[in-house]
Amino acid sequence: MKEIEIFINGKSYYAPAGMTILEAARLHNIEIPTLCFLKEINEIGACRICVVEVEGIKNLVTACVYPIQTGMKIKTNSQRVFKSRKLTLKLILSTHERKCLSCLRNGNCELQRLCKEFNVDDEDYYNGENKEYAFDDSAVHMVRNNNKCILCKRCVAACEKCQAISVIGANERGFNTHIGSAYDLSLGEVACISCGQCIVVCPTGAIHEKDQTDLVWQALENKDKFVVVQTAPSIRVTLGEAFGMPIGSNVEGKMVASLRKLGFDKIFDTNVAADFTIMEEAHEFIERIKNNGPFPLFTSCSPGWVKYCESYHPELIKNLSSCKSPQQMFGALTKTWYAKKMNLNPADIFVVGIMPCTAKKFEVTREDEAAAGFPDVDVALTTRELARMIERGGIKFKELTDAKFDHPLGEATGAGYIFGATGGVMEAALRTAVEKLASQKVTPLSFKEVRGMKGIKEASYNLGGQKINIAVASGIGNAKRLIEEKIQTGEKTYHFVEIMGCPGGCINGGGQPVQPASVRNFVDLNSLRAQALYSEDERKVLRRSHESPVVKRLYEEFLVAPGSDKAHALLHTSYHQAMEVK
Repeated sequence: MKEIEIFINGKSYYAPAGMTILEAARLHNIEIPTLCFLKEINEIGACRICVVEVEGIKNLVTACVYPIQTGMKIKTNSQRVFKSRKLTLKLILSTHERKCLSCLRNGNCELQRLCKEFNVDDEDYYNGENKEYAFDDSAVHMVRNNNKCILCKRCVAACEKCQAISVIGANERGFNTHIGSAYDLSLGEVACISCGQCIVVCPTGAIHEKDQTDLVWQALENKDKFVVVQTAPSIRVTLGEAFGMPIGSNVEGKMVASLRKLGFDKIFDTNVAADFTIMEEAHEFIERIKNNGPFPLFTSCSPGWVKYCESYHPELIKNLSSCKSPQQMFGALTKTWYAKKMNLNPADIFVVGIMPCTAKKFEVTREDEAAAGFPDVDVALTTRELARMIERGGIKFKELTDAKFDHPLGEATGAGYIFGATGGVMEAALRTAVEKLASQKVTPLSFKEVRGMKGIKEASYNLGGQKINIAVASGIGNAKRLIEEKIQTGEKTYHFVEIMGCPGGCINGGGQPVQPASVRNFVDLNSLRAQALYSEDERKVLRRSHESPVVKRLYEEFLVAPGSDKAHALLHTSYHQAMEVK
């Protein structure tokens, strides 16, 4: 693309024609603050924090949507610009609940940071009429506090454009404008899929996960409870961000060490259960190949996607894999096989999942998720909740000496690691399914066509002499396109489809550390996190789920075989239409 010359704060720079002022400035490491802007998602120029001066234009312009022109002279740090931004912040604060000390986003709030930068203190705002909104904690996974909302509409954009759910939007007009569901229904009354994508884009504490850390603290203090914790594949490459470490840092050792200091009786790896998911799902896929359908087989490890399917496409429930997610499989194995091995009463085992996903909080409440007669998993915490537990526990995370998972449910193959990235479940399943169909080892191990952050990926493979069409979609908006534009129209016949509820997969789950818009807009957050998982996979000696010694042992002495009656009773579940959505 042709580059043109522009001038920012008196200095000459070159940037591609068509860029906005915001993008051109960022290209040259000049930060222009924003509150509403999310690249390609929420480009509405509403908050006016990003205003700049442009020579020859009377009014200040919004840098996030204003395109550069040849010879344009821009001022990003003039007194006029500073005054305007400070005035805007004061107006925002005039209707904002200023209870920062007790806010979960204290210290990680974009509004708070800007107020500090522009010297707007607790008393420096306008007084006037202030609407008060009821606290909405009706949803199982999150709470809403509109008194902290700044009407940036990022959450609305994420729900509509990324997830195609649109259960929230702007209600009423003028001073009475507020974000809510249709007819001001509570979030628990609408077909929200619990994905939490609204949470990770919110610049303030207006929406956040429902904190359940107190339940875990209580269990840790209960001498009658045997408290087991499992950590999902992606947590090890995102938890470090909560402690100021670079994006993509693999902190598995420090994560395990911190959990041990918190007092958990056993620390296991959900990756092990991911290997079991592959064994069961690959078996299910092979059976469908033999029986000629029904196709496609949809993966079922993303509870946000499962909830979407039950609510919006119940006609496809028959296509969902009956496999429980790795989190639930782990809980089932812990309260059955492990309980028997350790002579523990399942009623006394308290299983905690550390998950990237707010929908996991919903998943633990589902029916048919209690293999031992008790919930497979008692509490699902997000990455953010674990970080808060570590901080409250007084643990100096970055100074910890690395530790290792406990055995035997801490030894996973490389296939388990890549579950955390979009395409990872498909790739892991293919590594096993291909060899089972061919009855011999198959190389290469990497199915790179399903890797990457593209919203929809397609590929065809020859499995056991049969051409198999597969697809991968991440983000419910892309899943909807795939289903409605290709599958239901008959444009394409797929045999196996992986769907992750969040764009990019679990690495970008609704429970992951919140990154400011300056990172989300200009850093390839998902690729950096995913690469750390793929690197770990490549370092593993065993990279196929069926090669795992733990998997082999449990099938030999407990589960019998993939797809057996015992395996189905413990590791599989059922689905039903959640609600009618018109």
